[in-house]
Amino acid sequence: MSTGGTTMRRYMVVANQTLASDELVEAIRQRASAGPSEFWVVVPATPVKELVANRMPTPPMPVMGGVLSLPAPPEEAERLAREKLKAALALMTAAGAKADGEVGDPDPVRAVAAALAQREFDEIIISTLPERLSRWLRGDLPHRLEHRFHVPVTHVEAAELARR
Repeated sequence: MSTGGTTMRRYMVVANQTLASDELVEAIRQRASAGPSEFWVVVPATPVKELVANRMPTPPMPVMGGVLSLPAPPEEAERLAREKLKAALALMTAAGAKADGEVGDPDPVRAVAAALAQREFDEIIISTLPERLSRWLRGDLPHRLEHRFHVPVTHVEAAELARR
């Protein structure tokens, strides 16, 4: 897309627990200040039990016939993802970016595929937890996305779990 002779750059941002990280906000600020740009934020609805903040060791509850597990329903993961998306869009707007987005499939590859089926992007920015905590990095997600979708992928690693 062209705006007054300048090409509009389109970025997909994929993040969940690191949406409010200083590192991601700075990467977005840099791209927004470089020229006309749009950001589409995809927040995979990561199951609550997989969120780092919720990985506290809890004693199993013995019940007749085994151990009772009480996972949160998928609706809870979607609710948390919507809240994070809303807060992230406000942060990005404050950083000077034109941004919108969606809550996606819990599997980040499927979430990216769904977004790419609807839009074209110049770059995918994936934000992860530090390597020692990141399931996405253990699964080599940045390279898998670039290989599968043939869109440049930039990996932004948060220094710590975002507290905002």
